[in-house]
Amino acid sequence: MAISRHLEKRLRVGIEMFPVVTITGPRQSGKTTLAKMALPDYKYVSLENPDDRRMALDDPRGFLNRFEDKVIIDEAQHAPDLFSYIQGMVDEKQQPGQFILTGSQNFLLLKGISQSLAGRCDILHLLPFSWAELNSCDLLPIEDIIHRKPQHHKRSKVDIFDTLFTGGYPRIYDKHIPPQMWLANYYQSYIERDVRDVLNVGDLETFGRFMGLCAGRSGQLLNLSSIANDAGISHTTAKRWISILESSFIITLLRPHHRNFNKRLVKSPKLYFLDTGLLCYLLRIRSAEDLALHSARGAIFETWVVSEAIKNYMNRGLQPDIHFWRDSSGHEIDLLLEGDSEKPVLIEVKSGQTFNSDFVKELNWWRTVAEQPEIQGIIVFGGETSTAYKEDQILSWRNWGM
Repeated sequence: MAISRHLEKRLRVGIEMFPVVTITGPRQSGKTTLAKMALPDYKYVSLENPDDRRMALDDPRGFLNRFEDKVIIDEAQHAPDLFSYIQGMVDEKQQPGQFILTGSQNFLLLKGISQSLAGRCDILHLLPFSWAELNSCDLLPIEDIIHRKPQHHKRSKVDIFDTLFTGGYPRIYDKHIPPQMWLANYYQSYIERDVRDVLNVGDLETFGRFMGLCAGRSGQLLNLSSIANDAGISHTTAKRWISILESSFIITLLRPHHRNFNKRLVKSPKLYFLDTGLLCYLLRIRSAEDLALHSARGAIFETWVVSEAIKNYMNRGLQPDIHFWRDSSGHEIDLLLEGDSEKPVLIEVKSGQTFNSDFVKELNWWRTVAEQPEIQGIIVFGGETSTAYKEDQILSWRNWGM
């Protein structure tokens, strides 16, 4: 049984309002499958096909004239001249839902859109499966999670370490492929097709080492100088390579919250991977059992919590409005969701499976310095049962994002 994608609802809204809708995201996140299943009446063409790509490059007008309207063009970035011709066609017809463009090379796809289709295109981002999608749960605004009761889950036999180790890439679930086997091929494809062929990174071995160093820093403040020194590259190169990883949806940079209580705030972003399966592969964790004992277990769990929040926003067609808060003394709130600017949702992440009162120390500290004792917080932890502790919710990992 196919797993429904939450972004489908937002896609249907987009085709009623814009002449062009673009679905981008990491390679193999399910963009083509989503477009074809949601829009079965649309024609489909892939520019991965050499013949179609050649025609699109040599005769873009003739290529587009093959389709009267309602066409999905997969990997559209392979023929950048198409965007100008699409602009002419949509300006002439003035009809919504004419073209669906998909592509995994976000940096090239969005460049073409910004140059030719600005204002005419709805841009959506599809990440790998979310935990809520895997559990067939409704898409609910994560910023409202403080106000609702946890939903029931259906995949109760899957434990937290299996979930983190497997990640969310659809083909692992569709084809029942062992995660490490599939991710090894995925990593090689990403390095060879995107990094070398598209982005002109010459030293693939060093770039691979750089990715591994970033994996070891998931959940930490970004220190470009440290990564550059360890990788043996310049600060400028490290900055460019971070941008490559971010634009191809391998990592995200979580920005610090601006609110300060007469304390000097940390200004550096935190680095997180967007899929914990790939993160485990890069950290050379070979099984869910190994992950349970690994020193990076806490950072990987925190990475999962952050990535699930980001998926929730993106699946609603929104830019993630989440931050972390940290001052120069080391006090930190792992995640702030801006449901209400005056009353943000405060979230602490603990990988431990047994709750203890120390889990709420940072929440209590924030409430004291903010002089807002009424603010409720959430502890997302590795345990099985959601409960309450005084004014705060203790939320099982199973109920996060639902």
